[in-house]
Amino acid sequence: MTKSSKTRWPLFRFLGKLLLHDFVVPTPRLIILTIIGSLAIAIGFLLQLGMYIFWAYNSLLLIFSLIDIRLLPRRREWSIERELPGRTDVRQSFQVQLQLTTRQPHTVQIELMDDLPRSFEMINRGHKATASGVFQGTKGTYIYATRAEERGHYTFKRIVLRYYGGLGLWKKQVRLELAQEIRVYPDLSAVRGVLGSLQNSLILEGNRIHRKQRSGSDFHYVRDYTEGDEPRYINWKASARTAKLMTNEYRPEKGKVVTLLLDCGRMMGIELDGQVKLDRCIEAALALASVALKQGDQVSILAFSNRIKVYVPPGKGIAHLHELTEAVYDLKHDFVEPSYNTALAYLQRSLKKRSFIVLFSDMESYLYDNGLLPYMQRLRRGNPVLLLSLGDPLLHDWVRIQAEDSHHAYIQSVAHKFTMDRKRYIHVMAGKGIPVLDVPADQLTLSVVNAYLDLKSKDAL
Repeated sequence: MTKSSKTRWPLFRFLGKLLLHDFVVPTPRLIILTIIGSLAIAIGFLLQLGMYIFWAYNSLLLIFSLIDIRLLPRRREWSIERELPGRTDVRQSFQVQLQLTTRQPHTVQIELMDDLPRSFEMINRGHKATASGVFQGTKGTYIYATRAEERGHYTFKRIVLRYYGGLGLWKKQVRLELAQEIRVYPDLSAVRGVLGSLQNSLILEGNRIHRKQRSGSDFHYVRDYTEGDEPRYINWKASARTAKLMTNEYRPEKGKVVTLLLDCGRMMGIELDGQVKLDRCIEAALALASVALKQGDQVSILAFSNRIKVYVPPGKGIAHLHELTEAVYDLKHDFVEPSYNTALAYLQRSLKKRSFIVLFSDMESYLYDNGLLPYMQRLRRGNPVLLLSLGDPLLHDWVRIQAEDSHHAYIQSVAHKFTMDRKRYIHVMAGKGIPVLDVPADQLTLSVVNAYLDLKSKDAL
């Protein structure tokens, strides 16, 4: 910066603050009075009294304006506090409380505009966080509701205050700096349902899932014999003591490892039913993690695009679920193709024991990547694997459209081709012992949890 620029800089900073932050705004009342005055002056000119009315009216308006501005509180008298939760779930509304205080008692009308971060929106008020009302005394509390449409880490920066009173001709504006952070997590309702459910049942998306253990090697407890139980599990000693048939209940071994791979590539940024694919996969992955951790298993997460973005080693317990959530809540998709080679090579180096490997990705990426199959075949030799993809509802609709002309017939034929490509890939991978689930978005969580519980009940993890 040159010397002349340094000399002019304080002036520019003062003008910027005056014009952008602390300027005075005319009220509708002043605008109406100005219009009335203009009409009176116009009539006055017709009566040869225009100049007298012009100077008299504008002098009175100027005097009353100076009085009105002088009666308003000074900007430096104001201070504000904001109360908001440190964390919330995406698309879940919450309240923000603004506590406005001043050094001297005043009675003014106020308008508060909070600096909402990107992706936040007001509830029933549009996109600008505005709270308004009468401020009396030295303290006032104002509340508004908002919600975040995207997960991530955000900052509420400043609050703009406009206030007017007395004659109501002018509004003063002041910008109050108040930075506060908030973390927006994925929708954890499925996770809470799992954690709040009974030991032998699960609640996912409002559905209660009961799982009777069909096999296992760890003794759990002795219970009454019921019709259909295998006779080989009858506990004859307990039956002799109680004079009724008792049977042993077994459960699969605990301490198995579940590894979740999250594709953060280009295709995972496509929106389905108001959510991008990556959001759906993160919510399903965390729900599966909560189920596995509650079953006593260990869970790890690896997120990747063309590079490794996040890796959390295997761990167990509710504290580890919190660690997993913190690691993935701010994940964003990248505008690149996913590198399965990079992710699976890193996973092979990190695996210390047998693990159930679940890959959340996109069918289009599966179809056009040649490096996935060799790695999956090597991993499958010692680890159960599962590939997941979200079904495309647009293809589903296009296949069923009425081919009324050549244009619609062409669309239908292309949709049929893509649909058959997906089915063929699933069939080929199944023939190689690698299951692939291509499911609708609203069934992803239930499908992956059922797949895990089926393997768990068979002691196949």
